[in-house]
Amino acid sequence: MPAFPRGVATYYETSGHERVDIAPEVVQTVLALLGPPAAVPGPAAGGAPVVPSGPLPAVPRTWGWMLQLYGVRSAGSWGVGDFADLAAFTRWAASTGAGAILVNPLHAVAPVDPLPSSPYSPSSRRFVNPLYLRITDLPEYRSAAPDVRAAVDALRPAGPAGELIDYDGVWRAKRAALALLCPAAGGAAGSPERPERSELADFAVYCALVADHGPDWRTWPAELRQPGPAAYAVADPAAVAFHIWLQRRCAEQLAAANAAAAGMTVGIIHDLAVGIDPGGADAWTMQDVVAAGAKIGAPPDAFNQQGQDWGLATWSPDRLADTGYAAWRTLLRDIFRHAGGLRVDHVAGLWRLWWVPPGQTPAQGTYVYYDDEAMLGILVEEAKLAGAVVVGEDLGTVEEVVTTTLQDRNVLGSAVLWFTRDDDGRFLPPGDWPENALASISTHDLPTAAGFLSGEHVLSRAEAGVLTRDVKLEWAAATADRTALLDLLDAEGLTGPDSTDEEIVLAMHQLLLRTPCRIVLASPYDVLGEVRQPNLPGTTTQYPNWRIPLPLPLEELTTDARMKQIADLFSGDISVARP
Repeated sequence: MPAFPRGVATYYETSGHERVDIAPEVVQTVLALLGPPAAVPGPAAGGAPVVPSGPLPAVPRTWGWMLQLYGVRSAGSWGVGDFADLAAFTRWAASTGAGAILVNPLHAVAPVDPLPSSPYSPSSRRFVNPLYLRITDLPEYRSAAPDVRAAVDALRPAGPAGELIDYDGVWRAKRAALALLCPAAGGAAGSPERPERSELADFAVYCALVADHGPDWRTWPAELRQPGPAAYAVADPAAVAFHIWLQRRCAEQLAAANAAAAGMTVGIIHDLAVGIDPGGADAWTMQDVVAAGAKIGAPPDAFNQQGQDWGLATWSPDRLADTGYAAWRTLLRDIFRHAGGLRVDHVAGLWRLWWVPPGQTPAQGTYVYYDDEAMLGILVEEAKLAGAVVVGEDLGTVEEVVTTTLQDRNVLGSAVLWFTRDDDGRFLPPGDWPENALASISTHDLPTAAGFLSGEHVLSRAEAGVLTRDVKLEWAAATADRTALLDLLDAEGLTGPDSTDEEIVLAMHQLLLRTPCRIVLASPYDVLGEVRQPNLPGTTTQYPNWRIPLPLPLEELTTDARMKQIADLFSGDISVARP
């Protein structure tokens, strides 16, 4: 890292290695957001010592599936995929020889109506979204009196699941059912006592206060803007007990899903969002280590000329270091408790993040650097203790030090077909892909296989009004990309001039097997021919982000010939599948 004042960049280099100087007033504003320097220099004050550098163990070569859990619906679901669906899919995948399941972030969102749909804008990364609970698997449901069970059953959404995920309708139904089943919420056990102070109780108090004061704690009465006696005194004890109960039941059902992965090479890989809602639970409970006022994003580039403001809060590097990185350790331990691996979204954020000061545009921000040795060292240590795999999402423009350090630590990077190209934009042959990586055709933010071939990603962005250049140029680029991909598949002997789109999609999966990548994942969205991608960056209401279910219910998904074809293909001796 260059010698910047307290790690606040005074300039940065673009992907084209052009220097961009940061306005002095921006630097001063960001320095002010950091607050006063730590009282004791170094990371060890008040917490555990930072671990030295250290090679996670090598990941055995394996294959698996990447899931948007909300979209994996079944006859037992209430319109959204749940923890029982995750367990069922995992058992099926394990029976076919799969070794890994990557799921979208399962982080908690604010318990409000309408319910936030993006898994990457969480209220808390430490706790879990109770939307994913399977109601009929709860012990309270199984032991309930017949009239209570009948009342719960009556709340289940009627009729077939809709074309899009109805988060609001599902949450209303589930919340009502959960309220009937929770002893404290229903009053069966009398008036609950106020809990003793704990991290779980803090989270539950936040959730209880949301009902009366809204999801943004920064707008609450002054005496409630931090966890403590005043907040505990005001929060409804029954509501607090309800949210504590929800999290305990989430932990149990997550544990059951994790148990379904027993015997897998890796197991279930959770996804860690890069930041948190600045008005949410984590920002309320961890004000000592969260940077107040700063939001993270990205500087201007060729694709986003105004830069990006993700609207998320993040750690203050000084405060995190001054507390011995305790909050970072605790977050990782909470996730690894029920996971075989962790994908770190925007892993370059362990090195630096683009901070946008309050009231400023993304272009009026700058990079703030973190102690990457501490951040990555703790991540590696906690993964070792849990026997887990770590995958860093290092797509797009990242500093070379990020990629090389991940390789040195045996942390897997990410290799995606659409991005794995040479300097001239040509798709790389599979033999040139990185070994220490997780390989896939696409991601949740990119076109599906069928969408790429049909140009759906051009159509959807044009309809949403988020194209940055003329649609004719976009179509020309999409056509050139398709031609370049077909040239590669033809050169590999995987397709011919008369290949259908279905045969081309199969060839894409065969191409993944020819790479040396440690983990190879397929997506049911690709296998089943869904043209819509789960999320269209740059959109909000213009596109049904995070609401697109799989085209088949789980019961048909696991018996579909196309899914079986990919499972049979991948479950062959993957270690010798390369030519």
